[in-house]
Amino acid sequence: MKKKNKNKPMTEDEKLKYEIASELGLLEKVEKEGWKSLTAKETGRIGGLMTKRKKEITKQQTQN
Repeated sequence: MKKKNKNKPMTEDEKLKYEIASELGLLEKVEKEGWKSLTAKETGRIGGLMTKRKKEITKQQTQN
């Protein structure tokens, strides 16, 4: 597995992706085997939740 450059800060999207993977109980799998080890269903779940969360964040920012 290719290691991520630890000196490069994570983007907000990457932070959100890791946060959601953790919430779904997939973070350990990702850390051991990489993102490519996830099934299409798992990847889709993460992507869907990221989209939903981003919309909520945008909505909150426009209301403030």
